[in-house]
Amino acid sequence: MARTTTARPVVTLRSTAGTGVTYVTRKNRLNDPDRLILRKYDPVAGRHVEFREAR
Repeated sequence: MARTTTARPVVTLRSTAGTGVTYVTRKNRLNDPDRLILRKYDPVAGRHVEFREAR
């Protein structure tokens, strides 16, 4: 059973390329209160693009 805490919520990262690809990860809300932006691989676009946190 997965633990869910308010300090480390599960967030969805959505591709900025508009392909609809998403990643699911956890973030530390105390260290990163702003929206998370990571550069990850988009298999539909075939390249690395920015993925932004979607709420």
